[in-house]
Amino acid sequence: MTSIFTRGGRRTPDGTSGVSRSAVENSAHVGDIVGAFGRIQRDGTPFSGRWRRLRTLAVITGPGLIVMVGDNDAGGVATYAQAGQNYGMGLLWTLALLIPVLYVNQEMVLRLGAVARVGHARLIFERFGKFWGAFSVGDLLILNALTIVTEFIGVSLALGFLGCPKIVAIPAAAVLLFAVVAGGSFRRWEGLMFVLIAVNVLIIPMVVLVHPTPKATVAGLIPQFPGGLNSTVLLLVVAIVGTTVAPWQLFFQQSNVVDKRITARWISYGRADLIIGIVVVMAGATALMAVTAFGLASTSDVGNFTDAGAVASDLSKNLGGTVGVLFAIILLDASLIGANAVGLATTYAVGDAMGRRHSLHWKVSEAPLFYGGYAVLLAV
Repeated sequence: MTSIFTRGGRRTPDGTSGVSRSAVENSAHVGDIVGAFGRIQRDGTPFSGRWRRLRTLAVITGPGLIVMVGDNDAGGVATYAQAGQNYGMGLLWTLALLIPVLYVNQEMVLRLGAVARVGHARLIFERFGKFWGAFSVGDLLILNALTIVTEFIGVSLALGFLGCPKIVAIPAAAVLLFAVVAGGSFRRWEGLMFVLIAVNVLIIPMVVLVHPTPKATVAGLIPQFPGGLNSTVLLLVVAIVGTTVAPWQLFFQQSNVVDKRITARWISYGRADLIIGIVVVMAGATALMAVTAFGLASTSDVGNFTDAGAVASDLSKNLGGTVGVLFAIILLDASLIGANAVGLATTYAVGDAMGRRHSLHWKVSEAPLFYGGYAVLLAV
């Protein structure tokens, strides 16, 4: 567990490297683990006893849960809603197949972050050189910028349905996102993210109102291509895979593990955090698919998906305004969480690659590149 890559794959005799030493020099990444639910000593002994272990898990929970819930962003909500509206629960099996992929990918970066103490971008530069490092970060910048566009589209559609004009909705969302990040307190940021995550409980009454049937839901776990194998259904399967497993997740979780100061001795709790996140994201994705699959069944809107805003209108038209409003709130919440996580994944990676301060523990004046880059990304 003590070995990490350096240039040429060499290690120093003490099992550390130039990468880990430079990480230690970043004072923001050294110290006690501070989470929304308390503080524990970074190098302390894990608590014994059931309740103390649960308390430790509560403090460490964050990187895995946030990255997974952020996965159900505006694009995810739209994709799962499209799958349900056009094909019922027939593509649910694609989500089930992605569970081990999510765990393997994200558990890997959890270990890399906890042991190497640097972000994903830094390790790519150190192990594979400047070309591939620059390529990976450049590619990430382009993809994340486009992804954030979809998040603001989600904000616009959701608030538009709720009666808020775009000229107010978009700037207000950008200011809110920056305010959540720029407080100079990792604990405050994580607490605010947990508040946004808690909004997802609204999925429960929304699903109850569409009256799903367990038999039809379970039947969706059998691999199938509703309506036959064609380019339309294949593209939607690809979209489900693409919105569920994304490159930014690797960069975000590894850097967030480092920023939260989680070390190797807490990896078992980090794995539990990740498992909780996967359960939440899969439950949410299944629920969103079920809302349109059952809520719009036997209506003229089946097979006529256009966008997430139209879904809210269709649900409101066929089931009443409550379901439509709940869907719009979920879409807005998903867009804000997604934009926050994707934006941070970008600025984490840039700061990591350039060796500049990149931590939520720093104030804006102490890490201008980190926060300035985040602000520019939102503004563009």
